[in-house]
Formats: sequence, C-alpha cells, structure tokens
Amino acid sequence: MKLSDIMSSPVVTCGPDDTLRVVSDIFKRTQFHHILVTEQNVLTGVVSDRDFLKAISPNVGKASATPADRATLNKRVSQVMSHSPISLTTQAKLIDVVTLFNQHRISCVPIIDEQRAPVGIITWRDVMRIMLEKYQLKQKPTS
Repeated sequence: MKLSDIMSSPVVTCGPDDTLRVVSDIFKRTQFHHILVTEQNVLTGVVSDRDFLKAISPNVGKASATPADRATLNKRVSQVMSHSPISLTTQAKLIDVVTLFNQHRISCVPIIDEQRAPVGIITWRDVMRIMLEKYQLKQKPTS
C-alpha cells in the first residue's frame, strides 16, 4: 500500500517565524495534532499540539491569565518545533512508516516530494485506521 493512498492531504503548514498564536488558531480551526513547518515550501520542522501546550502558560485562555501568560503566545514556532523531522516520500510503503514509528519516538511522518515540499502527513492513528479497515474486511462473511 502506497502512502499516497492513506496520507492526509493537503497539509496545514506554518512558518518558523510565525507565533504560537498562529499555531493556536490553526489547532482551534482544525482537528489536526501536527502542523508542518516550512520555509520557502521546504519542510523544516513539525510542531505538535504537545509541543504547543508545553510552550504556553497553562493560564492562557483563563480569566486569571496575566499579560505574561498571554505573552507566551508570542513565542516563535522555531523555538518549540521539532527540527529536521524524519520524513518519507509518496513512493514509500506503509511498512516503512510502521518501522519509523517503532524505531523513533515520533507520532507523525511528513510525506514530501522530490523538492522536500510537504504533500501529506501520516500519523499512528492513520496506521491504526488502515489496520482496522483491513481486519473488518477479513471478518465480513462471504456470500
């Protein structure tokens, strides 16, 4: 199975100089847990919802938030992202993703083209969804 068949696409991206306020807005608008970071359309990093939550004050969004708490949203993406993420091309196979998940402590694999531009993303949840679909197909009675 090719990754192009199961990856989420199009991807949501931001720039390394964007603020965490931009990231917050993206996470609020989408159901994604990872945002790919690009510079001149080349993949340079990944910021996860966990990276984001670790970087901001826990008081952001609460009535008790101080100006200093809210200022944590002014941090730059480059300060909190994972740099030089492990990635694959669309020609890779599902087993390649599973291997990476088992070898590294990552929860997503960006899918890139020949110019390192992101074209998709695969998360461990996508792998689990494919496994469930395949299992359910095997369980269907044949007529």
